[in-house]
Amino acid sequence: MTRLTGRTLGFVALLAALAALVVSTVIEQVYEVPLAAHSFRFQRPLAGVLCAAAVLVFLARGPLRMRRSPRLLFSQASELGAVPQGFRALLDPLLTAARVVAVLLLALALMGPQSIHARDVTEVQGIDIILTLDLSLSMQAADIRPNRFEATQNVVDDFIQKRPNDRIGAVIFGRDAHTLLPLTTDHEALRGMISELQLGVIEGRGTAIGNGIGTALNRLRKSDAKSKVVILLTDGDSNSGNVSPQQAAEFAKALGVKVYTILMGRSDQAPRQSGLDLFGRPIFDRGDFPVNPALLKEVAKTTGGEAFQVSDREGLERSFHAILDKLRKSDIEDAGRVYGELFPAFLGPALILLVLEILLASLLQRRWP
Repeated sequence: MTRLTGRTLGFVALLAALAALVVSTVIEQVYEVPLAAHSFRFQRPLAGVLCAAAVLVFLARGPLRMRRSPRLLFSQASELGAVPQGFRALLDPLLTAARVVAVLLLALALMGPQSIHARDVTEVQGIDIILTLDLSLSMQAADIRPNRFEATQNVVDDFIQKRPNDRIGAVIFGRDAHTLLPLTTDHEALRGMISELQLGVIEGRGTAIGNGIGTALNRLRKSDAKSKVVILLTDGDSNSGNVSPQQAAEFAKALGVKVYTILMGRSDQAPRQSGLDLFGRPIFDRGDFPVNPALLKEVAKTTGGEAFQVSDREGLERSFHAILDKLRKSDIEDAGRVYGELFPAFLGPALILLVLEILLASLLQRRWP
């Protein structure tokens, strides 16, 4: 029995090597997929536990079957080794090996082997986003801690990190609007520039919302992205600039750009830091910061975007999460990769081995008179 088991294992190794050669040749030559970690994967790796079925088949068709087979006792059994074995006895281990390797190949096919291809650049169109940030002096109001401006910096930084596949640019505005950075995939540079912003770097005695949107649209005008979005963060009413928010909204609509607006503050009065006391603690007074939620809702509605109004840091974060959810619905599924099914490369040899086993078994079946 030991010799028979060893012979069966030898056939298993031989057939497994031949099957591996056939499968790899088919994958590389027919499917043109290199067998490398970056170009090949299993969709359902947990199905690999089914490979244990091959071991069970080997045990059932080999040692366990031999133990259950009827035996004859001979006084000189050692002399039987010199008797030539028949053709059936030689092929029986081969049939077992064929069944074992076929089951192993079927288990690998059920694991969902797939090829991984990078999409062509023309096939992947992400979303171009312009962050339009209010740098008017009213952004120092402390109703959103530590203040509206610093809260905006922190939440925007988190937003950028969650959009790794998009081109993102930034526009800043106060009394007028300026481009901070055009559309770019260098998100680290963008995050660095936003983190270094300070109130006062541009004239902040005014809020030119229309100019801010208009400058953002200029950054998107030549974009060929699948989706184009402006995210406007402001805390006041439009009281400056030579382009009205309504005009800018119509321009955005014509260009197919959606504008999402976030109004920071719910009333015309908000606390602001006016100085420090003798112990270095901040002193706050009340400031007059007019808001116009109806205007921003009109801008968002005209362009097909959505308007948000927040009064605290949590509300600001929720607004950005809501925008993220809406943008994700526009993403291409599994952008950047295409998966091709390779299970036929495993299934084909498995079926051939099973058919071969059945045919040989039927031809070698013992016939009784």
